[in-house]
Amino acid sequence: MAYTALYRKFRPLKFEDMVGQEHITKTIRNQIIAGRVGHAYLLNGGRGTGKTTTAKILARAVNCLNPQEGEPCNECEICKAAMNGSLTDIVEMDAASNNSVDDIRAIRDEVNFLPTLAKYRVYIIDEVHMLSTGAFNALLKTLEEPPAHVKFILATTEPQKLPATILSRCQRFDFKKISNEDISRRLQYVCDQSSIAITKEALKIIAVLSEGAMRDALSILERCLQEESEKIDENFVKDLVGIPKLSFVSQIIQAIIQYQVEQVLSIIKQIEDQGKDLQNLLWELIKYSKDILVWKTSKKLEIYSSEELEQIDKLANEVSKERLLQMIYTLSELENELKWSSQKTILFEVAMIKMCNQEETPKTQTNLEDIYTRLSNLEQKIKQIPKQTQAAPVQIQEKKETKIAAVGKVAVEQVSNLQIDKLDFWPKIIENLKEQRKMMLVSNLLNTVATELNDMTVGIVFQNGLTPFVKSIMEKPENIQELTRLISIEYGKEMRIKILDCQDELLAKKEKQKSLAEQVVQELDVPINMIEE
Repeated sequence: MAYTALYRKFRPLKFEDMVGQEHITKTIRNQIIAGRVGHAYLLNGGRGTGKTTTAKILARAVNCLNPQEGEPCNECEICKAAMNGSLTDIVEMDAASNNSVDDIRAIRDEVNFLPTLAKYRVYIIDEVHMLSTGAFNALLKTLEEPPAHVKFILATTEPQKLPATILSRCQRFDFKKISNEDISRRLQYVCDQSSIAITKEALKIIAVLSEGAMRDALSILERCLQEESEKIDENFVKDLVGIPKLSFVSQIIQAIIQYQVEQVLSIIKQIEDQGKDLQNLLWELIKYSKDILVWKTSKKLEIYSSEELEQIDKLANEVSKERLLQMIYTLSELENELKWSSQKTILFEVAMIKMCNQEETPKTQTNLEDIYTRLSNLEQKIKQIPKQTQAAPVQIQEKKETKIAAVGKVAVEQVSNLQIDKLDFWPKIIENLKEQRKMMLVSNLLNTVATELNDMTVGIVFQNGLTPFVKSIMEKPENIQELTRLISIEYGKEMRIKILDCQDELLAKKEKQKSLAEQVVQELDVPINMIEE
């Protein structure tokens, strides 16, 4: 008997057997039970998420002679003929290789004939986005008003490529990625049925590697069966797909954190000597850096052992969140560059050297707690300044227009807002963003203060300078919109925001004016209280 691949052998035969798509299967079953089956369906989703399987089950269910609660019985002659491929009333067509106008015209001519055995003639068109413009136009009228005995089921991974006229004529169902837990449970069922010995850790690794696609998970499991092994474990799976061991990944991240470039290059050479793929290594580095950041933020990780969590906790205590974000950003950029380069090793090593260079790291590398402490101390000092100058026998009242007030022999130019006063609610806004899980934005706002530039504008001042990376984060429309919204709520009116570098000309001018005022106070040797009207 010919060998059958696992993903075909264990393809679900009923809606209830499908994994991770209950929101779709429940709706379709209810339609079948109520007799309200549509004439055209569009199944959209990533690869291996169950689109074709759903289409096959639906085609059998609407034609089944003994349907049971919206499910096909798989025992009647119609179901058996459909499953062995001998039923001509269910037509499966691959639009990737049959995408011409003539192919669609052939369907348009066939729909006028009644089905031979079944109740409905069902057309399953896979990868429908591959049809040509002419083919779509030829399909339009038939898809809108097909004969009563015809059903269309379209499947695609790229619905944005379909014309709006096609989309509007179909009931659309979006298939989501299958969770790692659901994939692990299904793989365990397959292994139990096939007498395959495998560890739970290996199942988790396969589930992660499949990226939400059940078919990919079964294909990886099938590759594991080709090797002679008593039991499939985590290291076996990693060796099979070319993923470096976690110890190597951890050592590289630790060396990067400690700026040990020679150690990083030495470990990379060891991994290359073992024949591991740099693309897989890079994927593991990004994932491990992300997991350290997650652990540092929430202290929650699932797929690691207690010893591995101890190492992650140690690394998390040695590095700031901003440095981790910068590492993930750099590694992700490297991943895009490697796809188009023929010199992958050179690019990889250069990126590692760059990450180990302390001059390339952001200026603000201190811990979150340290920054909050420094900000708190600075606020206390600022609050104490007015107390030292309140007992003032002389008061100079200041209006918005510029005045010259002669005091003794000294002329003082008074300009509104001589001091750059920090807004008291700024830490509250940062805390609000933190609660919204906008950690990228929060990490870049930790070294900032907010000041009122005028009655309609608030300036966000970056005291340690505005790097290109930070600038790109701040200029994102969604970040600007959220900051503007929160500041406007505090003011009770619509406000604007302006991003200011510490070297900003306006800021330098205000600092200069502040120094001039302090110089006047020292020369007069008289306490002065500045009052705004």
